[in-house]
Amino acid sequence: MGISVTQLLIILVIVVVLFGTKRLRNLGGDLGGAIKGFKSAIKDGSEGKKLADEESDTIDSEVSSKQQEKSE
Repeated sequence: MGISVTQLLIILVIVVVLFGTKRLRNLGGDLGGAIKGFKSAIKDGSEGKKLADEESDTIDSEVSSKQQEKSE
């Protein structure tokens, strides 16, 4: 039903012959760099969202305190 180990080895040999080890190494490095960049972008986005939430809380509290001052 699935792919056996021998079939995977044959595919690996064909890929190495077609592309060469140097190109595959470069491809692996590029893929790793892309994944690292994606993870850092996701992390920066979530930190930015937390910062924006904190700023909105601060602004809300400032607005409510100024409204209280006006009503007094």
